[in-house]
Amino acid sequence: MTIEGRDEDLSGGRIRLGMVGGGQGAFIGAVHRLAARMDDHYSLVAGALSSQKKRAVASALELGISSDRAYGSYEEMAAKESKRPDGIEAVAIVTPNHMHAPVARAFLKAGIHVICDKPLTTTVKEAKDLVQRTKKAKRLFAVTYNYSGYPLIRQARGMVAAGDLGPIRVVQAEYPQDWLTERLEQTGQKQAKWRTDPKQSGAGGCVGDIGTHAYHLACFVSGLTLDSLCADLSTFVKGRKVDDNVNVMLRFKGGARGMLWASQVAPGNENALRLRVYGTKGGLEWSQENPNELWHTPYGQPRRLITRAGSGADAEAARMTRVPPGHPEGYLEGFANLYAEIAAAIRAGRSGAKPDPAVTFPTVADGLSGVAFVEAAVRSSAKGAVWVKA
Repeated sequence: MTIEGRDEDLSGGRIRLGMVGGGQGAFIGAVHRLAARMDDHYSLVAGALSSQKKRAVASALELGISSDRAYGSYEEMAAKESKRPDGIEAVAIVTPNHMHAPVARAFLKAGIHVICDKPLTTTVKEAKDLVQRTKKAKRLFAVTYNYSGYPLIRQARGMVAAGDLGPIRVVQAEYPQDWLTERLEQTGQKQAKWRTDPKQSGAGGCVGDIGTHAYHLACFVSGLTLDSLCADLSTFVKGRKVDDNVNVMLRFKGGARGMLWASQVAPGNENALRLRVYGTKGGLEWSQENPNELWHTPYGQPRRLITRAGSGADAEAARMTRVPPGHPEGYLEGFANLYAEIAAAIRAGRSGAKPDPAVTFPTVADGLSGVAFVEAAVRSSAKGAVWVKA
């Protein structure tokens, strides 16, 4: 779909970016800001960085945003920026989950592109509404499933699409962490507090926080579409209001099967996202904590190591790569790759053109798929771990 512009700079200059959330004490906002600046595609010029007006303004001024564009609320920001001749072209939404939908609605209505952290919303109803609003507004809507920006994930996706593995039979994804092994939310730790509060995170705890990453990656690489699932969501830490461990069996359209495990109570694991994809001709294995290596095993042959910028890497991996072999790239660069892809699409839209077909990033439709997965998992588990349609 062609993305229309609104008084944008047609010279190819930096994209004027705003941010909602991500103020003092926040984690993911700083990550988004680093990612947006890494390739020099964006300038952060406006922000409503906290729900507390004083902190919002102070946070914006600390980042060099001018005082007249340091807003006390996202409503004020959307209204005023849409009327400025130099108003923002895109907004990054990095608030707790429950605020994603209202903020996105406000900026879509104002005719501004949206870059939203995952999960898209806390309910399927809200997610479907954003899909329709995006179509009506004719604006770009990206969801930052950042692991899809890793070079060797792009390589793996390309190999599957090219038929190197043959028809896919089995997909296994896992994402264990250990940071919530104890009831950290009771200590006042900001990240733990909101992520374990169903009023802010949504009904899914671990499944919505990191399970959705594993699910998106499984579908992104395999090219498969989920048909149904059977989920067992557990809460091991006494007093916690959301799940902290997830086991899900997956049935994909076309007959492939999958398994997904996510946990935030698995001691010894930090961010151990892993993906394994097996087809009739071979398999692929990838680990986020060692992201510059992809193992390919053609059936009946020895395992082959593909490295990010060296042995076996293809043009798609190279397109996502910045530095020579042996220099690690990972989390921040993956985020930056998505921001670069989004920038390419926005710049194309400035003149009413379509971006290069190679440009790929998760869209509002992918966000809806992720929310549907979370909601189906919660529903399945509540019914006693039964099979439900996704």
